[in-house]
Amino acid sequence: MTRIRVAGIAGGVALLALAVWGGEYGTADWITIRRQLAEERTRVAALRIELDSLAKLAHDLETNPAVQERVAREQFGMIRDGEVLYRVVPKE
Repeated sequence: MTRIRVAGIAGGVALLALAVWGGEYGTADWITIRRQLAEERTRVAALRIELDSLAKLAHDLETNPAVQERVAREQFGMIRDGEVLYRVVPKE
């Protein structure tokens, strides 16, 4: 091989390495950013689903008497006239 050919191959390898790893946003950084973007989009989608379910729950708590009664019974121990409330307390 001639020196020119070796220099050309070395230059090509150097340019390829620069394209992959060089600079602030090389190909390796681009791949990492794309992966992070996909993960963040997945998280945003999960948060949107959670937000929708919380909005539905808030609406039901404001407008649905059955849901209001269930929450009052579960969280506050409220009972109707004639009912007996039993609380199970675990041993420590």
